Amino acid sequence: MADERDHRPAIVELTLVRFREFIREPEAVFWTFVFPLLLAAGLGIAFRNRPPETVRVGVVGTSPAARQTAEALGASKGLIVESFDADSSAARALRTGIVALVVARGAAGEAEYRFDPSRSDARSARSLVDETLQRAAGRVDPVAVHEETVQARGSRYIDFLIPGLLGLNIMGSSVWSIAFSIVTARNKKLLKRLVATPMPRSQYLLSFLSSRLVFLIAEVAVLIGFGHWVFDVPVRGSIATLAVVCLVAALAFSAIGLLVSSRATTVEGASGITNLVMMPMWIFSGVFFSSSNFPAAFQPVIRALPLTATVDALRATMLQGAGLGALGSELLVLGAWLVVAFSVALKIFRWR
Repeated sequence: MADERDHRPAIVELTLVRFREFIREPEAVFWTFVFPLLLAAGLGIAFRNRPPETVRVGVVGTSPAARQTAEALGASKGLIVESFDADSSAARALRTGIVALVVARGAAGEAEYRFDPSRSDARSARSLVDETLQRAAGRVDPVAVHEETVQARGSRYIDFLIPGLLGLNIMGSSVWSIAFSIVTARNKKLLKRLVATPMPRSQYLLSFLSSRLVFLIAEVAVLIGFGHWVFDVPVRGSIATLAVVCLVAALAFSAIGLLVSSRATTVEGASGITNLVMMPMWIFSGVFFSSSNFPAAFQPVIRALPLTATVDALRATMLQGAGLGALGSELLVLGAWLVVAFSVALKIFRWR
């Protein structure tokens, strides 16, 4: 067995070392495989498709007009109606948020709406109440309208979320695992010993990129499989295209992890640099909400972030069925980060 190891290339042995280090760390296994599933399940349940919400409104008064108003509003599916005998009780219910809007009928039959326009539910209640009362009074729309409700796979929040979580997991597992492995080895003086061997320095760094490919298959399969079987998230693009996107993204983030750990000498220092690199992408790259929500002046910088390119490419592949030809700009951004980050890391890497 020793003779077989002697004939193995250094990069093979180093990659096996990376693999063994990961397997022996239960925390790394949890954050890489279990935590993304828990996050996807929690957000998927919280933002699942639900029936339209109802709004609670109040009608004040005991006159026949008030009773007719309460009956007309009560027939609407989107409203829950409460009746109040006095203005004081209606005002208290409105002030404490029990109702979103109060309707009062005047002596001439006019309707008065009391609500806080800064509340979104109050504005919705105002529109729905007015529509209901006007129709009850005989208003007819001049244009006939027909509604068709559609709930398609790919348009739900969980469909939007799963590719974002996949990109986030690829970034986190690549940057964190590599950065901390190298800094820990540097603290234990292992790098100092390795530099004295005939092993090429580039092979040591390449072993981290190679080891990431082993875990990448499991990461992608677990999260996409979970989304498909639990939430019926579609994968409309080809598996080959999805594999290419994940591969290039993993290599790009692994190169960033190498760069982050090139000079860090303590775990605390590596943690600070890693957070500095990753936190802007958590916020701006559109993992949990669309990056287009940010001002137009921010968009060139956001588009240049590797996580933005990863998430956009994953969503285009999974939800729109895009091929490699349609992902040229995203793959170009990731390729640029891979080449630049690895080249700089190789040049400035400190072994002691």
